[in-house]
Order: sequence, then C-alpha cells, then structure tokens
Amino acid sequence: MEDSIVKSVIESFKKRSEIGILKYGKTLDRSDLTFLQWIQHAQEELMDGILYLEKMKKILETTEV
Repeated sequence: MEDSIVKSVIESFKKRSEIGILKYGKTLDRSDLTFLQWIQHAQEELMDGILYLEKMKKILETTEV
C-alpha cells in the first residue's frame, strides 16, 4: 500500500532540493556554515512560514460567509 500524501511530500522535497542546488550551487551537505548559522537559517525559514500562515488566516477571515 502506498500513501499518496507521503509520496507527494517526498516529491516536493526532491523538487525543493533541485531548486536550491540550481539557485545556490550547494546542498545541505555543505560545511561552510557554523552550527549557529544553521540555527539562524532555520529560524528565518520558520518565521517566513508563520507569516504565510497569518496571511492565509486573513484571507479566510475576509472570505468566509
């Protein structure tokens, strides 16, 4: 049995990786960042995610009847 949701997420990860490699010419195997820099990158990505969620909430709030 195959889980279509898991398959979709895996494909999204693969595509995201390909885009990152093309854009930055590096993979997450890179060793040029310190542990603190990795934490900073993660924080920035999570903050962006919170902003996107807030935007989606606002859209739902203004479109619900």
